[in-house]
Amino acid sequence: MNRFTLTAAATALSAIVTPALAADKGEVELAYVEWSTEIASTNVVKVALEDLGYEVKITPVSAAAMWQAVGTGDVDGLVAAWLPTTHAHYIEKVADSIEDLGPNLEGTRIGLVVPSYVEIDSIAELDDAAARFDNEIIGIDPGAGIMSKTELAIETYGLDDIELVEGTGPIMSAMLGDAIDNGDWIVVTGWTPHWLEAKYDLKYLEDPEGIYGGEEKIHTVVRKGLKEEMPEVYALLDNFHWTPEQMAEVMVWNQEKRADPYENARRWVEENADIVESWKP
Repeated sequence: MNRFTLTAAATALSAIVTPALAADKGEVELAYVEWSTEIASTNVVKVALEDLGYEVKITPVSAAAMWQAVGTGDVDGLVAAWLPTTHAHYIEKVADSIEDLGPNLEGTRIGLVVPSYVEIDSIAELDDAAARFDNEIIGIDPGAGIMSKTELAIETYGLDDIELVEGTGPIMSAMLGDAIDNGDWIVVTGWTPHWLEAKYDLKYLEDPEGIYGGEEKIHTVVRKGLKEEMPEVYALLDNFHWTPEQMAEVMVWNQEKRADPYENARRWVEENADIVESWKP
């Protein structure tokens, strides 16, 4: 076999080597909350890091536990920090032991969301219409920043006849879908981007008191020392940035029957190789 044949064979072999067979550069652990946005982004970053040769573990936890883990250095980072409002009280507690790498997605917001056919437009009108909503705001997991903001909204707007119901993102989504199918009034804790926006005609209730803040951004946050210990990982996390439309594409795939978020993330990475390439150091 001549040198050309050997070189061609080596090139062909390298082209079919899977990420799992790439050189193991060490383990990276990321934490995330099980919101549709964070499931999408964390899996995409996992795939991108695997393609660089890292073993990547992603751990779903509550928002409080996520911030505590990065603050103590138990995980290397997260791409799920909603700032400046939703996670403000968490980042204050760990500010000295983390590094905020800035936004990885812009154009987000949080608030109370209703179907567009609901005949009120402001949170201030909720109490008078409480019975139409079964006296409930359908929430998500109790540790989420949007839940503490909603508790503050109930107090600020004097929603004495409204109770905030704890749950999860999937439960909230299912209850919203059922209500819309029946033409019922429902109010939920909502955020943008979300796959629900692509499926249903929804609207945010106006928030004249500004409880939920204005436009938010999703930031990447890492533990102190990551830059020195794993510069390649740090660089990719620092460069990671995509648009709400790109994230929404993955989220919609994740809602399909028997969908696998990891496989959908790999599909997106393969179909958007030029974007992922720009994240690499």
